[in-house]
Amino acid sequence: MGWKGTVRSIGAAVRAAERDAKRRQRELEKRQKQYERMQELEQAAYEVEVYENHIEIIQSLHKECSVPIQWKELSIQKEPIQPEKTDTYEHNARHKADNYKPGFIDRLFQREEKVRQKLKTNIEVAINQDTLKYNENFSKWKKDFEEWEKTTSLAKSLLNGHSQAKLEVIEDLDPFSEISNLGSSLEISIGDTGIVEATINVHGKEIIPNEIKGLLQSGKLSVKKMPQGKFNELYQDYVCSSILRVANELFSILPDDLVIITAVDELLNTQTGHLEESPILSACISRSTLQSLNLEAIDPSDSMTNFVHNMSFKKTKGFDIVSRVKPERFVNI
Repeated sequence: MGWKGTVRSIGAAVRAAERDAKRRQRELEKRQKQYERMQELEQAAYEVEVYENHIEIIQSLHKECSVPIQWKELSIQKEPIQPEKTDTYEHNARHKADNYKPGFIDRLFQREEKVRQKLKTNIEVAINQDTLKYNENFSKWKKDFEEWEKTTSLAKSLLNGHSQAKLEVIEDLDPFSEISNLGSSLEISIGDTGIVEATINVHGKEIIPNEIKGLLQSGKLSVKKMPQGKFNELYQDYVCSSILRVANELFSILPDDLVIITAVDELLNTQTGHLEESPILSACISRSTLQSLNLEAIDPSDSMTNFVHNMSFKKTKGFDIVSRVKPERFVNI
């Protein structure tokens, strides 16, 4: 099976293992169709559930990831064996013809010659069946061989660090759909070092709510302005969770040991007075370090201390502009 087939075959397992927050999100989306028919208190409870689920989603992106592709195994998988033409059908037909012995009924109704002619015709039909079977097997083998050739070639290119192969796999699989559904966008580049660099535009003001929704004792909806400190903390968790998710997805589809992820968003340039797209977090994520973390239990913001990263963040102010981590720093490490 080729690498694309492998990915498709494990898709069901990935969906089955998705985190509770995602399953809850789908349930809430189904209930949205019934929103207009709900009573006031039901609508209030529903709005709070949607709000709380969204908060959980943006803080737990790192908890879910695609199943890793085993490129080393794919690079050494055995070549499909070319089929040989067999005479199984012909052999069986000839055996029947050679061992035919007319019975009483055939002799009585003088059907012996007719039966023999039929058995002879069956041999010709059987020869055609053998040919058709061989042609089917050959067509399947040819398709499997071409897939094997492409897969092993791609796997070897990836294991040898070829940048074009990496970009091809990332483009084909596009594992970042959940992040893009939240409104973030992603760009991938690979420089002379061969290290994959991902830039994620997090669109924080669009993703992080500026209100807090809850229920009063009466069951009615309560909507309050979110304190700036709370907003900034959620924003930081969302950005860090996104960074970890992108890194994990890249490690799942590539054999690389290091990736550099940079989150950018619009910040105020105090010199010009204009909002400008600027880096707010840049991190070099190591596969071994990421795999050593318990992603179910970590605080995504606190986890950045495990990696080389640039981040300037204050609860009262939020993010400030930082410089990107340079890939040249990690060559020959």
